[in-house]
Amino acid sequence: MLEDHTTTASSPTEWPTAYPQGYAVVDVETTGLARNDRIISAAVYRLDARGEVEDHWYTLVNPERDPGPVWIHGLTSDVLEGAPLFQEVAAEFAARLDGRVLVAHNAVFDWQMIAREYARAEREAPVRQRLCTIALSKELGLPLPNHKLESLAAHFGVVQQRAHHALDDARVLAEAFRPSLRAAAAGGVRLPLLECRPLTEWSDRPAPLIGRQASGSGGGYGSYRPGSWRPSRKRPVCPHPNPGRYEDGKRLKQGMRVAFSGDTSVERELLEDRAAEAGLHVATSMSRLTSLLVTNDPDSGTSKVVKARQFGTPVVDEAAFGQLLRDVEPADE
Repeated sequence: MLEDHTTTASSPTEWPTAYPQGYAVVDVETTGLARNDRIISAAVYRLDARGEVEDHWYTLVNPERDPGPVWIHGLTSDVLEGAPLFQEVAAEFAARLDGRVLVAHNAVFDWQMIAREYARAEREAPVRQRLCTIALSKELGLPLPNHKLESLAAHFGVVQQRAHHALDDARVLAEAFRPSLRAAAAGGVRLPLLECRPLTEWSDRPAPLIGRQASGSGGGYGSYRPGSWRPSRKRPVCPHPNPGRYEDGKRLKQGMRVAFSGDTSVERELLEDRAAEAGLHVATSMSRLTSLLVTNDPDSGTSKVVKARQFGTPVVDEAAFGQLLRDVEPADE
């Protein structure tokens, strides 16, 4: 169930002193992508300051619910029923993360899933910074056709053996991260580190237990089917009319439509909650009516950033948006 292996390797002699002293390359497989989904397997490759592998660890996790998209991760209810609960592996997982920068491909997702699991277990994940390998590949200007892990792996000649298996995905990422880190060091590139803020409390809606809903559900798929396992979170409709676009140097105004794109240091849903609580309309897509786009990567090629350019929509980063949220102008009576 648990695996722990240790390896050693040589490292370059010169290294930027400002770079982190260690990394934890992480991959988690989950029951889905929503905020109430659970981790079903996790892997960590610990790397030293120069990206050399120190050891690796892997575990299955009983999510206490339907396993979700079995056709993707291959982990059925029968396999997971005898696995440890997250709270039973939380201490060992934390030991692997402690004092290191969490590295993942689309790191905000892995971090959010980990933070939620620790909050459920009434503990705190010992992670203070994360590094997304998608963001790092952009900083390095790698000529990738897209930002999938398989494309990053192919660029560095890393062979994938079992896609969507946490241990192999973490291995592939660790092997691709090492040359990325070396290229960054050689070029004096700033690492795209973001702050991690652990959740301190959590409340889940009731979910079906493993072995209950899965029985008689056709191979443990339960209520999940392709195309239907990504439930979205709904907020109350903003009660204020849209006053138009944000203007640089002025205040945000209640009713403005705000969209978000890319990784954020504050968990995306918490940031969106703050915006909604301030009286702003949180938009899930870009249109000509969007008042403002918030992104830490304005040079990315995401659809929202591209549309913002096309529509002339103002763009600010997360830090600036946080300042604006402190003084939102009330809507017109």
